[in-house]
Amino acid sequence: MAEPLISLLLDRITTVLFQQVQEEVNLVGDVKKQADKLKSNLIDIQSVLEDAERKQVKERAVRVWLDKLKDVCYDMDDVLDEWSYAILTWKTGDAEENIHNQQKIRCSFLGSPCFCLNQVVRRRDIALKIKEVSEKVDEIANERARHGLQINRATDEIQRPTSTQFFDESSVCGRDDEKKIVVSKLLADSSQEAQDVDVISLVGLGGIGKTTLAQLAFNDVEVKAHFEKKIWVCVSEAFDEVRIAKAILEKLEGSTPNLVELQSLLERVSQSIKGMRFLLVLDDVWTENHEHWEQLKRSLTGCARGSRILVTTRKATVATMMRTNHQINIETLSDDACRSIFNHLAFHERGKDECERLTDIGNKITNKCRGLPLAAKVLGGLMQSKITIEEWEDVLSSELWRLDEVDKNKVEKKIFLPLLLSYYDLPSVVRRCFLYCAMFPKDYEMDKVELVKMWMAQGYLTGTGNRDMEVVGEQYFQVLATRSFFQNIIEYTREDIIFKMHDIVHDFAQYMTEKECLIVDDNNLREASVETSIERVRHLSMMLPGETSFPSSIHRAKGLRSLLIGNCGDPWLGAALPDVMKHLTCIRSLNLSRSLIEELPKEVGKLIHLRHLNLEVCRELVSLPENMCDLCNLQSLNVRGCQSLKELPLATVKLVNLRHLCIHRSGVAFMPKGIERLTCLRTLDCFIVCGGGENESKAANLRELKNLNLIGGRLEIKNLRGGIEDAAEAQLKNKKRLLCLDLYFKHNNEDGIVLPNWMMALTRLQHLELFGCGNLEVLPPLGRLPNLESLELMNVGVRRLDAGFLGIEEVENANINEGEIARVTAFPKLKTLEISCLYKLEEWDGIERRVGEEDATTTSIFIIMPQLQQLYIVACRLLRALPDYVLAAPLQMLDVLRCPNLRKRYGKEEKAANGVVIATEKKLPSILVEESSNQESGMVISDAEKRIPVVEMLKSGKVTGSISTNMANGESLITKRCPGNDVITSDSLRGQGWKYGSGFVDGIFPVLSPVAHQILNFVRKEVDPNNVWAALDTLPVTHETWDDLINVAVQLRLNKQWDPIALVGKSCFISFIV
Repeated sequence: MAEPLISLLLDRITTVLFQQVQEEVNLVGDVKKQADKLKSNLIDIQSVLEDAERKQVKERAVRVWLDKLKDVCYDMDDVLDEWSYAILTWKTGDAEENIHNQQKIRCSFLGSPCFCLNQVVRRRDIALKIKEVSEKVDEIANERARHGLQINRATDEIQRPTSTQFFDESSVCGRDDEKKIVVSKLLADSSQEAQDVDVISLVGLGGIGKTTLAQLAFNDVEVKAHFEKKIWVCVSEAFDEVRIAKAILEKLEGSTPNLVELQSLLERVSQSIKGMRFLLVLDDVWTENHEHWEQLKRSLTGCARGSRILVTTRKATVATMMRTNHQINIETLSDDACRSIFNHLAFHERGKDECERLTDIGNKITNKCRGLPLAAKVLGGLMQSKITIEEWEDVLSSELWRLDEVDKNKVEKKIFLPLLLSYYDLPSVVRRCFLYCAMFPKDYEMDKVELVKMWMAQGYLTGTGNRDMEVVGEQYFQVLATRSFFQNIIEYTREDIIFKMHDIVHDFAQYMTEKECLIVDDNNLREASVETSIERVRHLSMMLPGETSFPSSIHRAKGLRSLLIGNCGDPWLGAALPDVMKHLTCIRSLNLSRSLIEELPKEVGKLIHLRHLNLEVCRELVSLPENMCDLCNLQSLNVRGCQSLKELPLATVKLVNLRHLCIHRSGVAFMPKGIERLTCLRTLDCFIVCGGGENESKAANLRELKNLNLIGGRLEIKNLRGGIEDAAEAQLKNKKRLLCLDLYFKHNNEDGIVLPNWMMALTRLQHLELFGCGNLEVLPPLGRLPNLESLELMNVGVRRLDAGFLGIEEVENANINEGEIARVTAFPKLKTLEISCLYKLEEWDGIERRVGEEDATTTSIFIIMPQLQQLYIVACRLLRALPDYVLAAPLQMLDVLRCPNLRKRYGKEEKAANGVVIATEKKLPSILVEESSNQESGMVISDAEKRIPVVEMLKSGKVTGSISTNMANGESLITKRCPGNDVITSDSLRGQGWKYGSGFVDGIFPVLSPVAHQILNFVRKEVDPNNVWAALDTLPVTHETWDDLINVAVQLRLNKQWDPIALVGKSCFISFIV
């Protein structure tokens, strides 16, 4: 849509920056006159845009007019951006020379540095472009009258959504009967031959709830227990047998196969499912080509009797083609069910009287949902922000309901109409952000933080007052989520949120953007429609398999502003990138994440408009070009997970507009000197203190953090050497936006370290980790941090956790007036506490009065950790007892491992204040204990899944059934058994293969014992995947070994190589993620 573009241009034209541009170009033609005329025309056009946006749906001529307007606006934006870049580079260069105390050499006969010869050429070029664009806008402005467009300005005011959680996908209305039918078909005896598999098809309209129903059945408890393997594949419109086969194998074996030939993949599938009872869901199937389907189905023969394939499709002909055994037609919901979904959103947090006043109108609006649950959700989200009866009546009587009478072919009337109503109710800036998402493929898993950065790169976000652009983007995301434009929202943390778009919502966004957003894959790569539309495309996703060569037709997309390249498993991309960058010079956002490129070509330095560069998990990337640092518009650089990248360009400090620098888990060994100049930084997720050596002269010290007070979110500081003075000079206390702080100390730090109390100034801090400070004597009063939710202490040297740690010592010692009662809460929001390898810790003090207890002599009441849910205590061998307030906490997970004194103190007969039994699995199956004596009952890890998503099921004693894992690419599981237990032989684990982490350096773990080094050297070896299980058994299994295994786990975690998962019962597993 054009409205946000015009607003952006008007802002630029009226800024001081553009005034400076006018001064520089006035001598070339009558630029000021052209600029004034351009501004006037844009204002006139802007006044009728709201009417044009609504009419374009049913009037093709209006849509063509808007397309022309957008093209011209894009051109004008590029022109202004080019000139702004020129001025910015001059300023940056001038500042650079001032820092080095060099005198800038200028032409002596000209007053402005822009009058140097190259600037004169550029100045004239810019002036001509402004004139050309102004004439085009003038022509477009004259055309608006013929379309009868009315002045109707939209409001960009964001209506604050009511405080509500996102719509709960598990609370599905009106589908209980259908779910029972589907589940019964899945569990019933097979109607096919023993070696064949039944096909069940769910058929119904788009948005009717087929996928939701399939998810309900897929996650049913009985279904989970019935099938050995459950596999979910989103097929979508292109039935790509290679992609589907790879997806099936990834679920079966836990890793993506390197095979590219379809026949080899299908043979592997056939071998993997042989004799197995499985459930395969193929969601959203469109193809009616039986040859495609038959090839795949033949590979699934040989499975165990009772296996099932569950298909969802909009077309009954697809079900017939797939020779469905059971076709279940999904009908529209009843009016009551639709009303329930609508009311759940529309009437949320409204008073009883208000609900009664709006119910009749609400029922009439619900009737327009036509039984579609997605429509009910969208309309419910829309009405949530409507307050008055008049506003509700406006929606009910909207002319958009009549669009199905105008354009039945272009508008899917049963679902697009509610979407149109909700869409046009959004402020224009939010509409633009929503439509941008049309560039992502269907079923694409989007990351909220990355999406906000991409919006920002396109100029869709404008900070106002004290609100950063990122905050504005967060608000826009919340609005779209509340309106159900986004779904399947998973919130790991406040910052780590992933989500998807419903297929129908995606179709709607594609319809509204038409030729502006394009998704190219192996199925449509050579289609004529792609070839003809590529020149008009502004935002492009290319999802090409590794064996597909890079299409040269992309070079014609001269106006491309976003490029996302996915599924890139072959190194051909590296050879193609230089030419791509030469031709696509208007790019604002470039995403090459997870590709196999080894270097970024120097041509990237010519992408002067680039603002967002995502190279996350490019594991082979070894270097970034120095001229990349000439991109002074760059706002976001992400090299997170680039393990082969050892350093950032030294000129990174020239990126004065950089707001987000993400280097966590990369191979970067130090921060470039001068990073203190990047005062716009909002994200710096890792700061590596240089350990000396050849890099010391070019490395920044910790003091350079002093002026970077806008950084927020997570900050990890590595290689701290006890330099408390440096830490103090870093002024971390002024980083008020920090939510997570991880401090990693080197082991050769000085004696007698005491952390200063400046940490108490970080009142927004939610997560704190202290690792490897073996000589730390006293912890600061962390209990005073009001928002701390998670605390991890690993391998720190404290001997005692006392009232000072809780932050109540001063209260106990304070003078309290007679008759007064002091109520003190320590760690008021703490939910997770992890204490690992505190080898010196002997005492964990309680408090004299029990929590909340009060009598006539009481002067203070202490409430300690009232929300503590998860407690992990590992390898604290000297710790003698747990404090009373911990045992009284509402624990849901208690993990006490390798703590002999605690085991000795807390036997089966001794219980905590809240009835929690320590060191036994009876009563609480979610508690992890060591050396369980009950071999028969076993123990299932349930809540541990939430902690680390690898182990799905693990039993103590004899291992029964299979151990299944849920791992992302690049992860694997290592297990080691204790003596006396059966050997685990799990095909599902063996199928994971063996992957090795990179970045291990000799001598990186100086504190390990010889046995620990033996273990570490073993896990470094490139063991044959087929022999790894036997090789693990060659390790000595002694008491010393297990202590050292824990130590290895700790050290690996300190260096962010592996994370320990569990040591459980007499099975004594120790597991790592690579």
